[in-house]
Amino acid sequence: MSKKFYIATDHAGYALKAYVKDFVTDLGHEIVDLGPDSADRVDYPDFAKKCADAVIADEGSFGILICGTGIGISISANKVPGIRAALCHDTYTAKLTRQHNDANILCFGERVVGKGVIEDMIETFASTEFEGGRHAGRIAKIEGCSLGADLG
Repeated sequence: MSKKFYIATDHAGYALKAYVKDFVTDLGHEIVDLGPDSADRVDYPDFAKKCADAVIADEGSFGILICGTGIGISISANKVPGIRAALCHDTYTAKLTRQHNDANILCFGERVVGKGVIEDMIETFASTEFEGGRHAGRIAKIEGCSLGADLG
């Protein structure tokens, strides 16, 4: 089933962006590039927010965020209510974050993972469904935390 992905990076993830876009398109998915348009220095929180906002506004879509390590950009994206951005380093974490956390943004670091691993993570992330069940209550608690609810 074809999915829609938004992608954004900072300058440290820029070199990998074109490769990832081509790979996602070759898998039959749609991808929308939210920047940046060059490898000039930029601040990752700005591009994490662009991607997170797009994913929230477009129900059922997903995101891909890339910076040098994936850490800063994932932390930034998770500040947006409704976003569950997962920093992944392998296929196993990409699979479980979809199954158990219903992650809607895949994050990774250009300086951390190679292209073969990235391909496997994207394929797995795109093809794995949220299991629901006992995990659904946990997702509700996560969403409650981001809204400041009392979870007593």
